[in-house]
Amino acid sequence: MKIIRRLIPFLDDSVNSWALEARLLRWLTMLWLFIGLAVLFSASYPVASERFQDGLYYFKRQLIWVIVGVLGFNIIVNTPVRKIAGLSHWLIFLMLMLIFITLIPGLGKTDLGAARRLLGPVPIQPSELIKPFLVLQSAWLFGQWDKLTWRVRFTWLGVFALVILGILAQPNLSTAALCGMTVWLIALGAGLPYKYLGSTALGGIVLATLSISIREYQRKRVMSFLNPWADAKGNGYQLVQSLLAIGSGGKSGAGFGWSQQKWFYLPIQDTDFIFSVFAEEFGFIGCVVFLSLLAIYATLGLIVAMKATNPVYRLIAIGTTVVMIGQSLLHIGVTTGALPTTGLPLPLFSYGGNSMIASLLAAALLVRVARESSEAEVVPIYPELPRSKKRRRITTTSR
Repeated sequence: MKIIRRLIPFLDDSVNSWALEARLLRWLTMLWLFIGLAVLFSASYPVASERFQDGLYYFKRQLIWVIVGVLGFNIIVNTPVRKIAGLSHWLIFLMLMLIFITLIPGLGKTDLGAARRLLGPVPIQPSELIKPFLVLQSAWLFGQWDKLTWRVRFTWLGVFALVILGILAQPNLSTAALCGMTVWLIALGAGLPYKYLGSTALGGIVLATLSISIREYQRKRVMSFLNPWADAKGNGYQLVQSLLAIGSGGKSGAGFGWSQQKWFYLPIQDTDFIFSVFAEEFGFIGCVVFLSLLAIYATLGLIVAMKATNPVYRLIAIGTTVVMIGQSLLHIGVTTGALPTTGLPLPLFSYGGNSMIASLLAAALLVRVARESSEAEVVPIYPELPRSKKRRRITTTSR
């Protein structure tokens, strides 16, 4: 019974002893998740009714993934970062292998022209699941950069490059760009020399430009983003319908469940454009409230990072905040026409088990870091002589 109470967020009494930031982040994550489930219920109902004659089809399946994700969330929240970090490199290699398996004809499932999932009864999208472990491993690498040999540095930089190139080959430019930016920002937070950061950023820009230039559909997306109304029934259709949905929301929105664009006008409304449905139903006021939630979440993430004395912990906090908030802002930027149309889901909102699990695991890492950075339960990530023992030795000598 005690184990069950610890695995279910609302029954765990030990939460009261957590640091304030950890408690706030935990409750904000659950609030974010609750709002996301409500919006998914509304956004997915029409398409689920049309495809499966069951308006709750997508919602019920999402609840299953939420249960799995929440269990994983609570396991990580109650597990020392040191133990989780000890598994991250193995999981990185596993996900990297699965990413390249998706590229093998007959083994990868094609979604909208991209082989992102593995065929089988349980849909596995390794490019989504790798995100929290990519944060862990890059935080470990850059947090101990000065202590590592160049051989170890180049090995892991090569692994990160393979991850990004593998995702790019699917092709999945948006997720590859997000992973690359996350690793780069963690390196920036670690204080790596600007000559390394500048050359890496330049290489990323060149790689993205090359991908856009050789893939016609990506090039058309960029062109339609600049002027979607020029081809409102073709390449600009998604963005035009998204803008119409957001504009229809007005000040206070059409009301929960009353979106008109979700009735087969707005494509992919339960995943890539779910924020458009939210904006139409809750209006400008609802969007401000949700953006305020993101701002509070990001602020708490930065506070956790600043309070962390262990450099690895600090970089984990930075990385998980980038994954949760950065991806959310990129999704919102796409739906509002501020960025080219891409396939990034909105964390804890969009339909998809892989995205849900990855988002909850990333949020759990941030909460765990908040616990270990602010409380007496700190467990060092790598063996070091505790400061308290050093002080006792000095005191004994002085006597």
